[in-house]
Amino acid sequence: MTPGVLPEAVRLVIFDVDGTLIDSKHDIATSVNLTLSDLALPTRAPEEIFTFVGDGVKRLLRSAVGEENDARYEESLRIFRRHYLTHCLDTTQLYPGLERLFGHMMETQLKALATNKSLEYTLRIVEGLKVQEQFASIEGPLDQTDLKPDPGMVLRTLDKLAVRPEEAIFVGDSTNDIRAAQAAGISSCAIGYGYGHREKVLALHPDYYCESPNDLVSFLVG
Repeated sequence: MTPGVLPEAVRLVIFDVDGTLIDSKHDIATSVNLTLSDLALPTRAPEEIFTFVGDGVKRLLRSAVGEENDARYEESLRIFRRHYLTHCLDTTQLYPGLERLFGHMMETQLKALATNKSLEYTLRIVEGLKVQEQFASIEGPLDQTDLKPDPGMVLRTLDKLAVRPEEAIFVGDSTNDIRAAQAAGISSCAIGYGYGHREKVLALHPDYYCESPNDLVSFLVG
């Protein structure tokens, strides 16, 4: 499956964050295990924690702490926040090659972020990576009902930037991203190098697919 060619009509590219632009899974896993240790709960293998990423911090911690530990869950949110704000830039970086997206790319296109990651964490990371100014809009969830695949973040981005659906494309690694794009009536580009389940993502028939960061750069930059 080839990436295809970015349509000339597209003037806004909306990106997911974790697993799409940045590889953040190790810092997330570190912070989750530090939280579990502080709660005197068993830590988890990083590979297991990686599978919890993508549905927001509350779902992440609910999965890590365990559905039966309601009393510890609220405390875990507070503890995780402290650890993640400390460690969210220990190893997190743009995927190799994607820095080109912030050089030559998009002299005519706007760039935006729409992520299930809490806005506080997203802003800390994009500021730390010195790419915050590249984005015309950065959207995070207003509450648990606003998480992708709900299209709310995408629709707010279109409205804020005065862009029509046919002029936008969403780039993401998960079924949440593709469903959100489809619900908002915009094109979708799935990527194969992130945290999403490749077969499940492709089963949703995204408009475009990029297997590697280099494929994504070629698709968007040419």
